[in-house]
Amino acid sequence: MKILTCPMNGPRNIDEFQSFGPVRETLDPAVTADADWSRHLFRAENRKGVVVEWWRHVPSNYFFLAERDLVSNEIIRTFDASQRSGQS
Repeated sequence: MKILTCPMNGPRNIDEFQSFGPVRETLDPAVTADADWSRHLFRAENRKGVVVEWWRHVPSNYFFLAERDLVSNEIIRTFDASQRSGQS
């Protein structure tokens, strides 16, 4: 059984969580072309390394961030979104 540590609820079975994908930069709709929006919405990066992702603890509906190594699938740390400092 894989355990994921929720910043609010502590260590829990990973079956209690839902992943919402990587944190991405916000595009300015006033200056962004349609092609840029298409790329932003429908093209996924397929890279190696560490990524910051959105996760949700389903029973409590608590959203938080997790740093995960894409090669080993190891979750390095989890933290509240308010602790995010200028990452995209």
